[in-house]
Amino acid sequence: MFKLFSYIFLCFSALYAAAQDQFPHHPNGSFHRGEKLTFRVHYGFIDAGTAEMVVTEENRKIGERNTYHIVGTGKSNRFFDFLFRVRDRFESYIDEENHLPLVFIRRSNEGGYIIKQDQVFNHNNKTVSSNGKVYSVPDRVQDMLSAYYYARNYDLSDLQIGDTVKAPAFVDDENWVLMIRFIGRDTITTNLGTFACLKFNPVVQKGRIFKNESDMIVYITDDKNRIPIRGEARILVGSIQMDLASYENLANPVAKIKETDD
Repeated sequence: MFKLFSYIFLCFSALYAAAQDQFPHHPNGSFHRGEKLTFRVHYGFIDAGTAEMVVTEENRKIGERNTYHIVGTGKSNRFFDFLFRVRDRFESYIDEENHLPLVFIRRSNEGGYIIKQDQVFNHNNKTVSSNGKVYSVPDRVQDMLSAYYYARNYDLSDLQIGDTVKAPAFVDDENWVLMIRFIGRDTITTNLGTFACLKFNPVVQKGRIFKNESDMIVYITDDKNRIPIRGEARILVGSIQMDLASYENLANPVAKIKETDD
């Protein structure tokens, strides 16, 4: 469940363009330390659990590089634990200047299936050391957390409806080519109010989870923050929806056009 919706953030990374310069400075005006996003996850009509994305206050140096420390967590609630217990924690240390990942850590328990990943990125050599095994990766590759924070600062002014963008990421010890299609603008109403949003369709793989490549829709605020308001996915058995439940310490005003009616 939560692995599926980490795909929302991962696919949004396809909005960044591959640069020709060697790790140029990537200006950041969309987030800062202390930001916290909390989401509610529903499986059909069932309240299944919560997920959080946090930019911690930490500024750890890795190889003399200042970093942002990003932490993503997900857990099923007490009721859903009886069906499928989830306890996920993802951490990414990304370079403060170019927003490329330096270290990625994953600790997951998904239905009793334990996943432990410790990955170190060497962008000069285009390699990732994952649990001691070295993999070749594409230029400027991202992990599943750093991808979203990189993409938040991408200039979308020239993006046209129907445009599909591709980008590389390293996930579960595999190189992925991510694709996401811009399908327009919309307004989304949640318990937090009504928001102006950009609407995207991550192109998903048909078969194991999805019937069609268009079975996921993601709504991102149409402002400088670019935070997810809602994610919807039709899967082979039922549907999943993730709504933003709260936000703290945003870097910019949010594109809310109406407060929730009392």
